[in-house]
Amino acid sequence: MRRLELSDNALAVLTSRYLRRDHLLNIVESPAELLGRVAGHVARAELISGTPAQAGQWEEIFLDTMTARDFLPNSPTLMNAGTPLRQLSACFVIPVEDTMEDIFEALKLMALVQRSGGGTGFSFSGLRPASDPIFSTGGEASGPVSFMKIFDCTTTYIKQGGKRRGANMGVLRVDHPDILDFVRAKTDGQALQNFNLSVGVTDAFMEAVAQNAWYDLVHPARGRVRSRVRAGDVFQEIVQAAWETGDPGLLFMDAVNRANPTPHVGPIEATNPCGEIPLLDYESCNLGSLNLAHMLDREGTKIDAAKLRSTVQKGVRFLDNVISVNRYPAKEIQAATEGNRKIGLGVMGFSEMLIRMGISYASPDAEKVASHVMKAINDEALRTSQELAGSAAPIPTGRGAFTTNRGFLSVMRPVPPSPPPGLSALSPIQRPASSPCLPLPTDSNMFWKAMIWRRSTPCSGRLPTDTIWIRSAWWRRLSRKGPSRRRRGSRRQ
Repeated sequence: MRRLELSDNALAVLTSRYLRRDHLLNIVESPAELLGRVAGHVARAELISGTPAQAGQWEEIFLDTMTARDFLPNSPTLMNAGTPLRQLSACFVIPVEDTMEDIFEALKLMALVQRSGGGTGFSFSGLRPASDPIFSTGGEASGPVSFMKIFDCTTTYIKQGGKRRGANMGVLRVDHPDILDFVRAKTDGQALQNFNLSVGVTDAFMEAVAQNAWYDLVHPARGRVRSRVRAGDVFQEIVQAAWETGDPGLLFMDAVNRANPTPHVGPIEATNPCGEIPLLDYESCNLGSLNLAHMLDREGTKIDAAKLRSTVQKGVRFLDNVISVNRYPAKEIQAATEGNRKIGLGVMGFSEMLIRMGISYASPDAEKVASHVMKAINDEALRTSQELAGSAAPIPTGRGAFTTNRGFLSVMRPVPPSPPPGLSALSPIQRPASSPCLPLPTDSNMFWKAMIWRRSTPCSGRLPTDTIWIRSAWWRRLSRKGPSRRRRGSRRQ
């Protein structure tokens, strides 16, 4: 049995947030028992199509991988696996419709999600603007920002899982009549402290900014133009507010939906609180991180490609199993999540890996390392996903998914001409024959690589931390044809 080695800081965090307590708040498990609890619960998914012996084998594999700290799942999984709560997902998007009943139903669902450790994202673009007449009461609407404050206040008094503060993402389309109120919402330094904000911008708006042209602010329900403003003025307000407060960011709505693998299910209008996972209404996603600092050879100068591939395989299977043993806070979330089966495979320890390799974080070689490592992770995750698809039914939303006549769509970025030291074992990206290629940002800070839709679909992003995190959300079994030999049981995330 591998020995679990933890720093004093890690033990302090585990004690304060993760280790189980009894009704008197006394700690009743050790860190090793926590990992055993998680491994045992997640391995139960193997019983759906396997034997108890196979489940036991995967329980040992998962436990060993987590004990080595080569891979760790998101906080809700660590907190809730093997407990009565059993809500294991980290990211949720909840729709907010334009009725009082729907608004407070979304508020209730937010509270349930945050109580169990999840973070929530919302698009408030469907709410009528402030001062809009309400014919049923003879009054006036208060607008999206006012309702966001209700959500914010509720989050203040709910600790996620009883152990940490809640977090939200609020999105408003740039053509909503209240867009300037939204942009300025946090400039007083007091409002919406539990929200990150993103303006949903369109290609048409960005083109108007370049030309400083006028554009329409449109009533979300009636489709009527309420007013016209200069795009350059609105953009300058966004830049100024972001400079002062850090919010809002930009969510490129058209770009996101061009990459939406299931457009027939619906448009993507919001993300999770940190913005790295765009999700459909009611979708949830569970996350996990590979520890890149542990993916080096014994000398610490080269990447251990075999270990990296093996850890990716274990991580993908673990996260897919989480979907099967999860317990959802609402039936709508269960249906949406099981319909698409999204997982988020990310990384941690990137800066530590560079230090051990003797590579400066701010160097071109560091970008090459990130590019080649993420290419290797992407390819192996895809292969593992396809292998899992071979023994399972296609996802419910697979038919009609966004695929080509070859069954997949690849999105590429140019590959560095030669790998830096330590990466010779990782091959450069090869674009599949006859595969269309969409443009990606060329900003050197965005380590986007070979995003491929086959039976799985990844999307990548970056979190604002001192370590690079690149999330890959995978949708399995998008293109499998024909009836399945057998269907899997309850699919939870």
